Amino acid sequence: MSDSRLLDQGTAPIRFARGWHCLGLASDFSDGKPHAVHGFGTKLVVWADSSGELNVLDGYCRHMGGDLTQGEVKGDNVACPFHDWRWGGDGKCKEIPYARRVPLRARTQRYETVVRNGQLLIWHDPEGSAADHDILPPELPDVMTDKYTPWSWHTREINGSHCRELIDNVADMAHFYYVHFAFPTSFRNIFDGHTATQFMESKGRPDTMGGGYGDENSTLKSEATYYGPSYMINWLEVDYKGFITEVILINCHIPTGPDSFTLQYGISVRKPEGLDEKTCNYIAERYTESFGDGFLQDVAIWENKVAVQNPLLCEEDGPVYQLRRWYEQFYVDVADIKPEMVDRFEFEVDTTKANEYWHAEVAENLAKRAADEAAAPADA
Repeated sequence: MSDSRLLDQGTAPIRFARGWHCLGLASDFSDGKPHAVHGFGTKLVVWADSSGELNVLDGYCRHMGGDLTQGEVKGDNVACPFHDWRWGGDGKCKEIPYARRVPLRARTQRYETVVRNGQLLIWHDPEGSAADHDILPPELPDVMTDKYTPWSWHTREINGSHCRELIDNVADMAHFYYVHFAFPTSFRNIFDGHTATQFMESKGRPDTMGGGYGDENSTLKSEATYYGPSYMINWLEVDYKGFITEVILINCHIPTGPDSFTLQYGISVRKPEGLDEKTCNYIAERYTESFGDGFLQDVAIWENKVAVQNPLLCEEDGPVYQLRRWYEQFYVDVADIKPEMVDRFEFEVDTTKANEYWHAEVAENLAKRAADEAAAPADA
């Protein structure tokens, strides 16, 4: 019998995570039209009523299945394009123009909404519980003011991967060297209740042309916290040749199916004092490009790897199993949450051995590059 370790790909969870999920920038839904957002195995309809309040319902009319996202906003309600049944933000049918009365059971699935940091968040729970406002992501008081640049917001559809692939990165120290081209010099995690935090310091590799984490002239201090299953705030301090910039990066996602999700990320940069608006915007654009490239580096991995339920780990791989136990709390009924899913857990990875090897490898790469350049014909 072979002693080879088998790869357990498992099966993706049937249910979707309980918690707050971000649908995007609130301003994108405030134009008086119905908007479609795919999530939780269905389609959602999002619209603003006459007072500017944002509403979210299941996207399909409970009458005959019409697509509400193809309808119109009439007054405070969204009207189905099929028979003009008009649905309110509370999930109740408010009017059927051709009928004497509205059936008593004319209700549909609604999602409680909150606008936080300029973004629209909704509460999802397979058990149907009321929204827990105590576990909302924190307000970022200076964002959305003239102290920061406006959100640069981006969306990417991911197919072939469960959204847990994002979460694994919280405990993954080594991938910053191989995927993001940086030396992670300090790396630790704290999991506590509904939050999971990664603290990291890194320096870019001089043997690559990587942006973001991989710029050899930059050192980075990063504190990234997931507030629930799908919304992360990443506070970044970038020291580029002595010029320090503070960046806030939002990394969030909406599960669309058992092996697909919509990835969204937004970047806002604190405007350095003494610089004009044009220069501030230029700096923000460069960081948006750099960290956006970093996301695409991860996407290339996610879309080509397989799920692994039993990862084979070494000492420097960090607390992957503990992180997954933390994440599991959002996929079980509240009554089934176990202490090991929510109890405080801290772990720091010793990066000494890894950096010894990595620096030697980079030195070899630089030496080989120099030799190749010296041997190249001096023409052209």
